[in-house]
Amino acid sequence: MSVEIVLATHNQHKVEEFQRLVSRDVPGITVLGYDGPEPVEDGTSFSENALIKARVAAAHTGSIALADDSGIGVDILGGAPGIFSARWAGLQHDSSANLALLLDQLHDVHEEHRSAWFACHLALVVPPGIPGMEPFEHVAVGTWHGALATEPAGTNGFGYDPAFIPNGDHRTAAQLSPAEKNELSHRAIAFRELVPVLRGLLPAPSATS
Repeated sequence: MSVEIVLATHNQHKVEEFQRLVSRDVPGITVLGYDGPEPVEDGTSFSENALIKARVAAAHTGSIALADDSGIGVDILGGAPGIFSARWAGLQHDSSANLALLLDQLHDVHEEHRSAWFACHLALVVPPGIPGMEPFEHVAVGTWHGALATEPAGTNGFGYDPAFIPNGDHRTAAQLSPAEKNELSHRAIAFRELVPVLRGLLPAPSATS
């Protein structure tokens, strides 16, 4: 028996990405896309915004819902852009403009002060009415530490990936292969934390005589 989870995004590529992760680690769960209303993300943290999205999707569909909220933080900027990562350069959510602005703000900051981190918070919401399950909420957190380059490099990523150099590497996240990123990234770290919770959603195997 398959358990269906709605991923609170209208981005089909993200749905397919999560389905690949789930199929690998939690066979028996199917990830579905979401076609409902966009929530107002007025939380003050990644966790709050992820929960807002998951709760809206769960309420709209009546199904178990999963949502992620992620972004980049720079230590010398006090953790900014943080929850404003997607609109750092304006409400247009222009990722190239966001990256260009951030690098411009750090243009005279020396290498030893360019530490940064990616964060991903995955919120799972089981609403009332799911047969055999009690309602509950869970947030899994993944943090990927590194530093910001002075110039972007690489074509395998998006957003701030071309400027983020993970600790222990000399390449940017956009220069890593997809397989490497799937093992190392903040989203991968958060997903690994979530795996035991997802497995708990599956029905117990039938006893055999």
